[in-house]
Amino acid sequence: MAVDLAVEARKRGIKYFLISYVDLFGTLRAKLAPAAAIGDMAKEGAGFAGFASWLDMTPADPDVLAIPDPSSLIQLPWKREVGWLAADPYMNGKLVEHAPRNILKRVIDKAAKDGYQMKTGVECEFFLLSADGLAISDAADIQAKPCYDQSALMRRYDVISEICDAMLELGWGPYQNDHEDANGQFEMNWLYDDALVTADRQAFFKYMVKAVAEKHGLRATFMPKPFANLTGSGCHVHVSLWKDGRNLFEDGNDGIGLSRTAYSFIGGVMDAASDICAITNPTVNSYKRINAPVTLSGATWSPNTVTYAGNNRTHMIRVPGSGRFEFRLADGAANPYLLPAALLAAGLDGIERGADPGKPLDIDMYAEGHKAPAGTRKLPLNLLDALRLTGKSALLRRELGDEFVDSYVKLKSSEWDDFSRQLTPWERAATLDC
Repeated sequence: MAVDLAVEARKRGIKYFLISYVDLFGTLRAKLAPAAAIGDMAKEGAGFAGFASWLDMTPADPDVLAIPDPSSLIQLPWKREVGWLAADPYMNGKLVEHAPRNILKRVIDKAAKDGYQMKTGVECEFFLLSADGLAISDAADIQAKPCYDQSALMRRYDVISEICDAMLELGWGPYQNDHEDANGQFEMNWLYDDALVTADRQAFFKYMVKAVAEKHGLRATFMPKPFANLTGSGCHVHVSLWKDGRNLFEDGNDGIGLSRTAYSFIGGVMDAASDICAITNPTVNSYKRINAPVTLSGATWSPNTVTYAGNNRTHMIRVPGSGRFEFRLADGAANPYLLPAALLAAGLDGIERGADPGKPLDIDMYAEGHKAPAGTRKLPLNLLDALRLTGKSALLRRELGDEFVDSYVKLKSSEWDDFSRQLTPWERAATLDC
């Protein structure tokens, strides 16, 4: 039965609703609607000027109407009088084709026609910084190998526990929180679910982490590489494919626990890795994580080559156990909706073609990358190279749509152009005396 938002507001004591959508750059855009108006908003949507966010529109275009999905309702645990709603953007009575949540739903619907359901879990890494964003927030967090450092974790107990308590209250099933490999970096895990549910939760999680950090006088960032000498923030995605309640990826007779379907799905993702890289790693800064030199801890924990293996974290795809794989390329800037949409589109294409990823490459790619087979592909070196591949991708044009590809490449290329116009201190230092 459909959720009646007006009834929910009265029942839960909600006074306001954040009607929210995510634009192409992954930014949450919202309007705050009083509960008294939510009936009309639920039918007609909240009005936005699309050009004012990162959607490919002009000031002359009519309003974008963001129609909330009642099933996505999340009551803010730290401000219970507010309810958050993921919304689907419409314009002129039609879904906005290049809006990220609409794209994911379209790919999910196509998969469902063959009985497929993709389930995902995400590992969102982030840094807790000083309020000005210039340094990590904990001056005592100085270990060369700070991963799992109990003392550093507990010094940020108030922030981490408040976020985890919120996820417990929301029923997400959080199960572990840890200090990650960089000083000032943390990760929080919750249970996997349907890809759309996880995407909505990831979008809200990023907002929640930032809001709770601000409440404690800190700043949280999911920036892929905020410090040159420290490990960057990834967004590892755990993927499985289901049909009629059965995990199609699981095979107890296989050496690493994967079915033929799973291998074909992985093959599709590997074949498309360079094409989707501008989606999984969408900023200029992303490529400073992928192509980083060794960090203070001794490893980047980031792939730069299209390979897969068993339980080996030096590869783009890791199989940590039977029935699923972990995609390790994506970073903290990845759009919560475009990331799973790209993975599902690539994986289903792999199944359709019977793609073969080859045998798992169980070597240490950081120390023995030179032993990889001839023809092993490197990932793009920068955002411009990645965008060129995305723009030429027949797969993405077919599955995600020409409108999305053209809009995304155009807007992201303007971001690259803006970056290219910047004059850095390094350039002056290295070139002034040329």
